[in-house]
Amino acid sequence: MTEGSPAAAGRDAADEPRVPVSASARRRRLTYEVWLVLGVTVLGSVTLAVLNLVDRYTIDVPLAQQSTSLNPSQNERPWLDLLYQLRRYAFLALPALLALYLLSTNGRSAVRRIGLDLTRPGRDLLQGLGLAAAVGIPGLGVYALGRALGVTVEVRPATLDAFWWTIPVLILGALANGFLEEVVVVGYLAERLKDLRWGVAAIILASAILRGSYHLYQGPGMAIGNVAMGVLFAWFYLVPSWGRRVMPLVVAHTVIDVVAFVGYSLLPEALLTALGVG
Repeated sequence: MTEGSPAAAGRDAADEPRVPVSASARRRRLTYEVWLVLGVTVLGSVTLAVLNLVDRYTIDVPLAQQSTSLNPSQNERPWLDLLYQLRRYAFLALPALLALYLLSTNGRSAVRRIGLDLTRPGRDLLQGLGLAAAVGIPGLGVYALGRALGVTVEVRPATLDAFWWTIPVLILGALANGFLEEVVVVGYLAERLKDLRWGVAAIILASAILRGSYHLYQGPGMAIGNVAMGVLFAWFYLVPSWGRRVMPLVVAHTVIDVVAFVGYSLLPEALLTALGVG
């Protein structure tokens, strides 16, 4: 075996003594990791939402008379619009896979660690539907109250033109949103903050405030509503012995968005106006 060969290089690397990592160095590395993961997932949306809210409050139009669209059309040509939408949702969900990868660096399955597997499909589905009802029904009241108080803009969940692919794409978008937010804002963040020795109450508060902050573009009313949703979802993951799984949260989030997106695209304009969402 000659010196400088790949085998020799591998042997030399294996012979090098491993330097023990101190607890403070590990905490520092995990802290950097959390900020980097949040930076490539939701912090961009947070800063954009804050600037959007500043913009809304510094123009002459009252907040109650402003609107926002969650799923706008990207191109006038249907086939190209479809490709734009598919690209958007693919790259929306991709950072959540990065978070899962980082959680599994020590050989432990991140999917099992945060309960994103399919070992309890029936139970996860029932719990997800229950959470969706617990959040979605009061959420309509929060939205209506916010509109009445002038602290919530008119939210148009779907403004895509009616093509054969509109509803499947809206469902895909709901799934991508649910996957990203629940994996990162609940599962990943809770696990990493536990590694950093945060208490349960502090983790719930951090997760809920983060969730509310990137919804500020809808106005303070909906941001507060999303903070309440964040408290419930983070509590469900961290506290009950029958919780501690992200899959029901992904189901709940997806169902809520599907009802909002698809329902908005199917209901007649007159009914949407009567409900205060059109």
